[in-house]
Parts: sequence; C-alpha cells; structure tokens
Amino acid sequence: MTTVALAPPAVSDTARPDTVQQGLNALVKSDGMPAALASVRDRGGRTRTYTAGVGDLATGSKVPEDGQVRIGSNTKVFTSVVVLQLVGRGKIRLDAPVDTYLPGLVRGKGIDGRRITVRHLLQHTSGLPNYTEYDLQLRHYEPRELLGIALRHEARSAPGKKWEYSNTNYVLAGLIVEKVTGRPLAEELDRGIITRIGLRHTYFPAPGDTTLREPHPKGYDRDSAGAPLRDVTEMDPSWAWAAGQMVSTNSDLNQFFTALLAGRLLPPAQLAQMRTTVPAEYFGPGARYGLGLVSMPLSCGGVYWGHGGSFPGYETRGGVTAKGRAANVAVTIQPTDKAAMKHVESVVDTALCR
Repeated sequence: MTTVALAPPAVSDTARPDTVQQGLNALVKSDGMPAALASVRDRGGRTRTYTAGVGDLATGSKVPEDGQVRIGSNTKVFTSVVVLQLVGRGKIRLDAPVDTYLPGLVRGKGIDGRRITVRHLLQHTSGLPNYTEYDLQLRHYEPRELLGIALRHEARSAPGKKWEYSNTNYVLAGLIVEKVTGRPLAEELDRGIITRIGLRHTYFPAPGDTTLREPHPKGYDRDSAGAPLRDVTEMDPSWAWAAGQMVSTNSDLNQFFTALLAGRLLPPAQLAQMRTTVPAEYFGPGARYGLGLVSMPLSCGGVYWGHGGSFPGYETRGGVTAKGRAANVAVTIQPTDKAAMKHVESVVDTALCR
C-alpha cells in the first residue's frame, strides 16, 4: 500500500464571509438550494470547508462540514483512470475494438462493437445511444441490463465522427475492466485509486446499498417547478453504475483530482492521453473533453480540469488548476434552471481564481 501524507486539518470558515461563502449563501437564498457545500485546497494542501443552508429540511439540522454526497458523473473520471491504468500495464489497448474484450456483446441498429474502440468510449465519440434518456425504474439494475436498454435504440452517429455524451460508454468501460481483470469494478476502483491515495470518505456502493454511510446533507428533488421538495437521499444507485454511482466528499474529490493531475495515478503517457481533448460545448463555452476529463476555462485565465456530476438530490462541480489549486462545490438539488447552474459554476470559478 502506498504511504499517503496527510493534508493539514480542514478549517471551517466561520469568520466574516469571504467570496466563496458569499457565493454559497446566494445559492441558498437566491437560487433556493436547500444546502450548499464547498471545499477549497491551496497549493500547499491547506483545505478550507464551507457550508450554507440546512442539511435536513424536516429537522432544520446543520449541514455536515464536508458531508458525503452522491457525485454522479465524477465517477466517470475514476472509471477512466482504472481503464488507463490497465492500458499502462498492457492489459487494454485504447484503439482496440470493444469486441476484443467483449466479443459479440455490442450489436444493434447501426451499432457494431467491432468498429467502436475503447478510446471512443472514454471520449464519448462512440455514437452509442444514452440509456439514461429512456425509461428507468426505481429498482436494482445489472450493468448488462443498462447496456441492453441502449442497444434497443439506433446509433446516434458513426464511431469517431461526433462527440456526444452517453452514459452507455462508461457502462461498457466498466464491463471491460471486469472482463480483463476478472474482478468487480468496485475492487479495481478501491485498489487502483481509493486506497492508493487515501480517499477516506469515497466508495462505490455495494449492491443494494441505498444509504450514505457517513454524515451527509439530505438530497432533494421536485416533480415540477413549484412542486414540494421530496427527500431522495436513499436510492439504489445501480442505474448509474460505472457512469455515476460513487459517493464522496468535496475534499476527497479535491484530493483525487490533485493526485491525478500531479501524475500520482497514471504514467505520463496515459495522463497525456487523458488530457488530449475535443470540443465539448455540452459542458459550457470553451469546454473540452479528454478521456473522462473535462477542461473548463477560468475567468482569470487558463483552465481547470475536472468533470462534475448530476445525480437525483445532488449536483457537484469542481476541479484543479495547473498551479495546483483545487475546489469542489456541491448542492443538494439538481438545478433545472440554467441561471442557477451557472451560479454554481461561478462559485467554483471564484474559488479557483481568487
């Protein structure tokens, strides 16, 4: 096991509000978020945590500092890292067809696993339909069931021709990891990342695990604009699997992205591949997508590297700059208003630029 140096203790921001605290306060007061949390890590590893709002609308309890949240599509970065670790060990080839590892599995209307490569999956250029756009039930799913939902629909484009976000890509990436290693994806994530860099509050929920294990703010959803908020904290996350199932904290995400960009998780060649990007305006103006990693422009110049995640009850945004400053923000409802989402992203920008 790799020895990990402990970062200095977190400091609660209870003094006069700074710009990050003001941003979180506005997310609660002006944008109606039940709670907002942030963690900012400077180049020296000093971490400052922030909270606003309430952790439980029913009781009015405080928001746990650096509480656990469902991190949604940030999971894709973890999955991609495990795939690229296997590439570095010669177990997977980025430009090999999916059929090399899962022969005959990927077939459908205009869909052929002999033409889709591992790189296409990680970069969202496979043309595969996105299974989460179709009817999903509140129940347990096996990964191949999720793939089956996608394969009932026609390809969106020819492999390599177009960038288009699809959770199906990462379900397939996870299946490849399991086939190549002979072990559950959760074990590979734990061994290759979580234990390796000491992420003490991060995990891939076990089958049937519907709760969050440590102190957390409750997550909320509503059926329509103006409808009452519903507590959706407890949920079987298997429908998201390798594309979005993980649980973590803002501080652990900062530690993860810092370690990744510092070269502590991947050999230089694989990290360079991960940072080789194509335009991805889906994430916002100037955004670019690598192999599971997004670069976003900063108002103060340069970019930050991260991903972000959406999951019922939670929204997360953040990443790390080239200078080693990291920030992550979480809110306890998925914003449906574009202006509110921009406000969340603005807090990240503020934290990274100040």
